[in-house]
Amino acid sequence: MDGNIVLRLATALPGFLLGIVFHEWAHAWTAKKFGDDTAERMGRLSMNPVVHYDLVGTIIFPLVGIAMGGTMFGWAKPVPVDPRKFKNINKGIFWVSFAGPIANIVLAILSSLLLAILYTQVNSNFGFNTVVLGMLQSSIYINIILAVFNLIPFPPLDGSKMVSTFLDYEQARKYEELQRFTFLFIVILWMTPALSYIMAPALMMGNGMTSLFINLLG
Repeated sequence: MDGNIVLRLATALPGFLLGIVFHEWAHAWTAKKFGDDTAERMGRLSMNPVVHYDLVGTIIFPLVGIAMGGTMFGWAKPVPVDPRKFKNINKGIFWVSFAGPIANIVLAILSSLLLAILYTQVNSNFGFNTVVLGMLQSSIYINIILAVFNLIPFPPLDGSKMVSTFLDYEQARKYEELQRFTFLFIVILWMTPALSYIMAPALMMGNGMTSLFINLLG
């Protein structure tokens, strides 16, 4: 394997794994808070990557992305959720769906803060300075991308489930039928500049957040 690919893989992997695992854990934890312990009973209320991994989304897709020179991107196995157990179904679906992207936003903020602390408070002669800074920068980008992508309101992404809570039964059923075109939708996003246009503002905010922390701590 090319040395540059190995370096990029090692730099991106911590933020990626933490991002997808924390995302699913947040879904499971929030579901339990709303009355559904299905994920917990199936061992998915865990930060152990092994219980969440998906062969394509966690291994193959991210490796292909790194090999092609892109950002590591993928997904974990969705946690099982039974909305019938929610005390308030619509409220439960909304917040359980939103919990995953919120988890990624929290990780992006924490990574940004840690990067600023390392950049301003740790001597640049520290042996692993460059490596850790690279890992934190990757974690910021990866978690922002995971949050924004999952908030896109196209079934079965989290954003679509949030939108469905504001629709009546018939509207929600028709809306969910768009899931038949999910693969085509994702291909269009990846093969056109559309995804870049969606991500650009969020990534700019990520850079701005990091600069703000550096200025506050510097």
